[in-house]
Amino acid sequence: MNRFVGRADELAALRELLEESRLVTVVGAAGVGKTRCVGRVAALLEKRYCDGVWLTDLSPVHDPELLEHAVAEALGLTDHTGRPPRAALVEHLRGRRTLLVLDGFEHLVDACADLVRELLRRAPGLRVLAAGRRPLLVDGEVTFTLAPMCEADAVELFEERARAVRPGWEPTATDRAAALELCRRLDGVPLALELAAGRLRALSVEQVLLRLDDRFRLLTGGSRGAPPRHRALRTAIGWSHELCTPAQRLLWARLSVFAGQFDLEAAEYICGGAGLPADSVLDVLEELLAQSVVEREDTAGTTRYRLLESVREYGAEWLAAAGDTGRMRRRHRDWFLGLATWCELDWFSPRQAEVAARIDSELPNLRRAMECSMESPEEVHLAQHLAGSLWFYWAGCGRPAEGRYWLEHVLEEPTPYDASRLKVLWVLGYVAVLQGDAVGAISALQECREEAERSGDSTALAYAIHRTGCLALVTDDPARAEELLRDALGHYREIGELNSAVLMAQVELAMAVAFLGGLDAAAAICEEVREVCEDHGERWALAYALYVLAYAALRRGRPEQARRMLGECLAIGRTFDDLLSTALSLELLALVTAVEGDGEEAAVLQGAAGRIWPSVGLQLFGSVYFGRPRAECEERVRRELGDAVYEAGVRAGRRLERGAAVERALTAGAGEDVRERRDTPGAGTGSGSRPGAGGEPGSGSEPGSEPGLSSEPGLGEMRRPAASRMTGRGGPERW
Repeated sequence: MNRFVGRADELAALRELLEESRLVTVVGAAGVGKTRCVGRVAALLEKRYCDGVWLTDLSPVHDPELLEHAVAEALGLTDHTGRPPRAALVEHLRGRRTLLVLDGFEHLVDACADLVRELLRRAPGLRVLAAGRRPLLVDGEVTFTLAPMCEADAVELFEERARAVRPGWEPTATDRAAALELCRRLDGVPLALELAAGRLRALSVEQVLLRLDDRFRLLTGGSRGAPPRHRALRTAIGWSHELCTPAQRLLWARLSVFAGQFDLEAAEYICGGAGLPADSVLDVLEELLAQSVVEREDTAGTTRYRLLESVREYGAEWLAAAGDTGRMRRRHRDWFLGLATWCELDWFSPRQAEVAARIDSELPNLRRAMECSMESPEEVHLAQHLAGSLWFYWAGCGRPAEGRYWLEHVLEEPTPYDASRLKVLWVLGYVAVLQGDAVGAISALQECREEAERSGDSTALAYAIHRTGCLALVTDDPARAEELLRDALGHYREIGELNSAVLMAQVELAMAVAFLGGLDAAAAICEEVREVCEDHGERWALAYALYVLAYAALRRGRPEQARRMLGECLAIGRTFDDLLSTALSLELLALVTAVEGDGEEAAVLQGAAGRIWPSVGLQLFGSVYFGRPRAECEERVRRELGDAVYEAGVRAGRRLERGAAVERALTAGAGEDVRERRDTPGAGTGSGSRPGAGGEPGSGSEPGSEPGLSSEPGLGEMRRPAASRMTGRGGPERW
């Protein structure tokens, strides 16, 4: 957010090393500027890597088993399969020319070295630029030691940051002399210089220099035996700490419990209390912001804060010295436990998109909260409650792999079969269904159902039956699926449950009914779901209801109507990063496109869907029923245009990134000018028009209709429970 200063020689050297070597590691002291330096190098080299430059900040990741999840997240890679995350990373990077920047790996050095070694070996187009306090010690690694800034650069940096806090400031000769001495005394460490410049809001350069002398002697005595670079860094941070008021020091220490970013409300709840009233946290936080102890980060219209990692660690030492670490970690855990609980309720509301974004931003803190609860046997049930409450995020926002890790982890400790443990079991079964792991799914769901029946937990029983019905649906047993899903919906009505999961049960019932021949009844069920979604502002389940309705519209000879519905499905899937709804929608849209007469574009859409499926699981679940639109589309295109044209279109679609494929699908049918822009060389489509695209709904013919898909009276007469019985399920109006 501010200008990069100096380091011209270092930047040139690093660029040259990256031309010669596939792994370059920048090492040096905390605060010496490794992150800014590698970020600058990466920005300068961005155009040289056709598949992008990707930054992974590993400082918030504390569990080595989450390393691969963090790297996948940074790459924008979402994988719904049961395969190890490393396998997904290898497949994603293989054949790409990419620069991966790994920052702050020192606490994960062994795991990081092992991962980097394998990625470099199996992805020949990959180069890695790493930054940490120690080398990775991987074969072929070139280590570059980043020294403190040279005198001229240090002075320039100090003066640049001084002008930021004192606009219009022009140093006098006396100021320049004092600044030069200050830079020498701070060893040219950029973090120390930034903090020193921040004090110019209240002090002159000479005053800063005079106060600095005492603080150096104080903190050097407390860090004997540490490397010189650590003494210099501790001097800078300790000096800033000494200049803080007792309230500022207290807040600094308490803020150290956060992982990554935090917001004001969380800081007020967690850090307010003895010695620091909650209503004073804002004022004290502003003072820490002014001193550059806390950083402000504005994203998507929200203001959040974070501590630099070295500053956070320093605060953590003071928190430990006060004997307050355990209490503060529990307060942190309690806040994020409550946040997850409210987010689960708010998922069934018009705030779904906000909920998804909120959980995304708070994920490091949620991980730390689960870790905290797992440290004490009597608190494991809280970790289970948290992991289970995030079911909507694991399943609906493209995080099944990490979700499964946590769900299995919190079940490792033996705990009573209370509501929290039973919830984890059915959520684990749900995630396993999405990943195509039928064995894992039935194991968790059967255990959940048996214990729910034994303990009389009607809620867990309903969900266990529901998810077992979902498993039957994707494994081509629609009759059993219908039986189980109707049973589950009956239980939901009895307990007064209405949320996104219940709506999904209705959609899944509609799918089972359609597979059994009751297309009209299935559409009626989904129309009811659509109505409930509109009443409550629900979007995620709506996408799946629209998918079924689009299929029904297509079978009734209304491809334009089907296209509009599928366009909305794709837009919703993009909002939540839901790969399953995106893949299903592209598959059906391909059939719509073929029916409209554009076989080449239909093949491209099938190829694009085919590229997504490996990250979801088994393509179309390996289901004959779910695979019917794909099979029909392929047969139609091959028959009308030939095998060569079809295969060429599929290959072109597989080259499309998911975002590009969705954008292409959303712009389809918007007019010939859009079509012409879309059909650029290399896009893999033809230039023909779409016969039949302007056909009127209900024109009599039903392109692609299948015999035997008749209405089944009565199957669409399900009614949701009365609103008066749905108390306590709507969530708060605000966070």
